[in-house]
Amino acid sequence: MTSTHHLALATLQTLDTPAAIIDVPRMQHNIARMQSRMDALGVRFRPHVKTSKCVEVAHAQIAAGASGITVSTLKEAARFFDDGVTDILYAVGMVASKLPAALALRRRGCDLKIITDSVASAQAIVAFGAEHGETFDVWIEIDTDGHRSGIRPEEDALLDVARVLHDGGARLGGVMTHAGSSYDFDTPEALAAIAEQERAGCVLAATRLRDAGLPCAVVSVGSTPTALAAEHLEGVTEVRAGVYVFFDLVMHNVGVCTTDELALSVLTTVIGHQADKGWAIVDAGWMAMSRDRGTQKQKRDFGYGQVCRVDGSLVPGYVLSGANQEHGILSREGEPDPDIVARFPIGTLLRILPNHACATGAQFPEYHAIDPARDLATWPRLHGW
Repeated sequence: MTSTHHLALATLQTLDTPAAIIDVPRMQHNIARMQSRMDALGVRFRPHVKTSKCVEVAHAQIAAGASGITVSTLKEAARFFDDGVTDILYAVGMVASKLPAALALRRRGCDLKIITDSVASAQAIVAFGAEHGETFDVWIEIDTDGHRSGIRPEEDALLDVARVLHDGGARLGGVMTHAGSSYDFDTPEALAAIAEQERAGCVLAATRLRDAGLPCAVVSVGSTPTALAAEHLEGVTEVRAGVYVFFDLVMHNVGVCTTDELALSVLTTVIGHQADKGWAIVDAGWMAMSRDRGTQKQKRDFGYGQVCRVDGSLVPGYVLSGANQEHGILSREGEPDPDIVARFPIGTLLRILPNHACATGAQFPEYHAIDPARDLATWPRLHGW
């Protein structure tokens, strides 16, 4: 570390704990890595900002070459539009009760796209659009892996929904999919296979629409694992991915990043011990780390997070093995550490790498961004719907 880095780390001593920390050089590395991969594959990249819900992070992604953003709430859409981002995909199925908020954004000049996977929702969209004189830009969600929502590419329902939208006066913008099951794999071969399944399924849906005489300009796919594992993206126009910006322990277990690329951590203080059990107690419980135990079913279980020194370097073999609301239990994997008190005295500052960056970030109102080249910065995080 440079002396500048030492100065940046020294400012962590001034923060109340627990606190969410972004390692800016790591984040910038992750952004550049993904953008470079998308450029090499020849596709437009639309990052999913639900991971950070932070304007400063989104602007770094756009500055690196991203085109438009993906959001998970209309509140996110409004916030990022207020900050100058106009090309926004709201990637959660639309329902009638949310159409007024979507209309308000479009009337303000936001190029908002919405999605649907049902005839009922499509009918609601075109009826509301006709009533208010608005031509909504609608994409159809495709299920390429049985993971969540969407229409399977071979289903008759695909053409039914498309015709309701097209004939009802909406703009049928394209198709989109998310192979969330990619999180369940951990070999290059399996990840490449699910990436191809995601691509081929979405392209098939687009082909069926076009063969039926319906428009389909956009073919949008994506998850962090499939974006990084795809061998080619023939027929795809854009990719969406989110957690890559910070990465996390789940992604580390999947095999798409190293722990040195994890950009988000939780700063915490040792507040006590249970020496006979080999425990150090810290002030980061599940209210700080979240209850997400995503690594529990993977090849390595990190408990509630991997322990690091305050400079971000790993403390091998030590994890947050348990958590209550405001208390975290730090212990050694395997046999209890008889020297836990001496190793982690009361008052010691540590950082914990999270299982799921999106969930951990959501526990905090702000991030503290550390960068050797700049003073410690505080970046607000959006909350709510």
